[in-house]
Amino acid sequence: MVRKTLTIVVGAGLGAAIVAAVYFLFFANVPEYALSVSPIISEGQFGTYTHVVIKNTGRRPVTNLVVDYGNNTKPDVIPVLNPGDRILLSPPVGSNLSEVRVTTAEGIDIVKQYIRPPGGPLVGIRGF
Repeated sequence: MVRKTLTIVVGAGLGAAIVAAVYFLFFANVPEYALSVSPIISEGQFGTYTHVVIKNTGRRPVTNLVVDYGNNTKPDVIPVLNPGDRILLSPPVGSNLSEVRVTTAEGIDIVKQYIRPPGGPLVGIRGF
């Protein structure tokens, strides 16, 4: 009887330790609200290609994302972006192609400059 109880207690303790380790490894360092913003510009023989990739890297959904491209162009508004989801946007004609600003209802405010990837022209984003 004592041996069976000891086995149950040790098994429960190991189970709790594994759950705690998984939590701390994968979830403890992830902020509640966070975004990754990647504005990309590439020039090729057929013109200039621009994309803005936005990914929710936080644990909770972000709401009312406003993507401001500058130069008084119409911003993109995304109602909800769930954790792990990403979206690919194309700036409208007349946008300021030096930087983009992304804000959310949760208080995120990110300004990023466009990057020019090394190599040839970018027609699409690989791995999107």
